Amino acid sequence: METNAPRDPASDPPVGPLVDAAPRPLPARIAHRGGAVTLEPLHARHGAELWRAAQGEAAAESFAYMGYGPFLTEAALATFVAEFAAQHDPLAWAVRPHVSGAAEGWITLMDIQPKNAAIEIGNIWFSPRMQRSRAATEAMYLLMRHAMDDLGYRRLVWKCNALNAPSRRAATRLGFVYEGELRAHLVIKGRRRDTAFFSMLDTEWPERRDAIAAWLDAANWDQDGRPKTSLGRRPV
Repeated sequence: METNAPRDPASDPPVGPLVDAAPRPLPARIAHRGGAVTLEPLHARHGAELWRAAQGEAAAESFAYMGYGPFLTEAALATFVAEFAAQHDPLAWAVRPHVSGAAEGWITLMDIQPKNAAIEIGNIWFSPRMQRSRAATEAMYLLMRHAMDDLGYRRLVWKCNALNAPSRRAATRLGFVYEGELRAHLVIKGRRRDTAFFSMLDTEWPERRDAIAAWLDAANWDQDGRPKTSLGRRPV
């Protein structure tokens, strides 16, 4: 089988090139503030705000591809948030858009592998009104930047249910490269889940970072709050 995998040209049989094998730091429970959103380490006190964010006509649909939810009572969501906030992997943040001032979702860094310099951004839930917003994109960007620039990870992973078209579009828009699918990978809510995998490497990150930062920049937004240019129109 032919492969385009990188190799050490001096090796026989072929092996991969040498890399910086130093373990990367673990992410810390610290806040991250951007121009349109602030990420706060998830805490039980966010429960009431998140319950309000999870109400509305499209709320149940927003949990369709999550491994949990929708939550039928505020107490059920509060219990989930308290337990979720206590975990170290995934490590979760509450997402607070500046336009509303309320916590309207959560996002995590997960499957954290310091020795392999690999980390995943996932377990992302945004309220229906926050989806496809500037704040949503910036929330993801802030953690991507933290993982790649601050902590120096080499591989950033995005994975989702293979049927989750919005998540697949988001991955491509942010510049992740599609790697393939694992068939019958998981059972979620009693249903088979095939999982689509995407990744971004440290060599690809600077270009992706600059493109997202330019899209988020205030100069790219008109007085009606619409972007002047689109994100994700470049080859990946």
